[in-house]
Amino acid sequence: MLASLLEPGESSLTPGARLLVERDGQRMGSLGDPALDDLVVAYAHDAFDRHATETVYVGDAGLTTRTVANAVSVYIEVVAPKPVFLVVGAGHVGRAVAKLANFLGYHTAVLDDRDDYADPELLPEADEVICDDFEAALDRFPINSSTSIVLVTRGHKQDELSLRRCLGRGARYIGMIGSRRRTGTVLEHLRAEGFDPAELERIRTPIGLDIGAETPEEIAISIFAEVIMLERGGAGGPMYHRRHTPAE
Repeated sequence: MLASLLEPGESSLTPGARLLVERDGQRMGSLGDPALDDLVVAYAHDAFDRHATETVYVGDAGLTTRTVANAVSVYIEVVAPKPVFLVVGAGHVGRAVAKLANFLGYHTAVLDDRDDYADPELLPEADEVICDDFEAALDRFPINSSTSIVLVTRGHKQDELSLRRCLGRGARYIGMIGSRRRTGTVLEHLRAEGFDPAELERIRTPIGLDIGAETPEEIAISIFAEVIMLERGGAGGPMYHRRHTPAE
């Protein structure tokens, strides 16, 4: 995370001073005040998870995004590798999701256990194509807060096995395709096995926003509409609005 001093407020700090903070707390440079540097390092933990790009101000309780008059202000930008989008299942829907993930700027990985599906020639937009057992491959895959996962395998058995390997690893988003009955059964199995109910509540299933999608490409759009909505804090409602004009 890069922090740059914007306004010194009433201090003698120098605008343009920079501090680079790594996720593990290591730092390089300084904003000119060790106490301020410490505040920024403490703030970084949450900022990394939010992929923050924002201006913060030194207030009575530390750093805040609310404007504080005549205060020291710091511009914070999390500089990170591309977020990862992992598509589990390389069927028609999986390929459409991978294509759209690439278009939206994700590092795109696709996993399938069938070599005639996990074929790089069929998935030219993917940065990684993995042909392996779902469970083994997912155990090795580096899942963290920058990873979004979509489970679109050929059947509920494969989806359930894969979901088990993804839970509890801090993924940014996990979505599983399927009907309410089918996906509800999967979640009940996991709940009965003792998986954290709060973790299961985070699973987006049935996946996507209800836009009446039918084709693989339309389903992919509905999935990413949901991903973007959650990422940006949208409401998922229509943007269209026409002001009512009373009849004369």
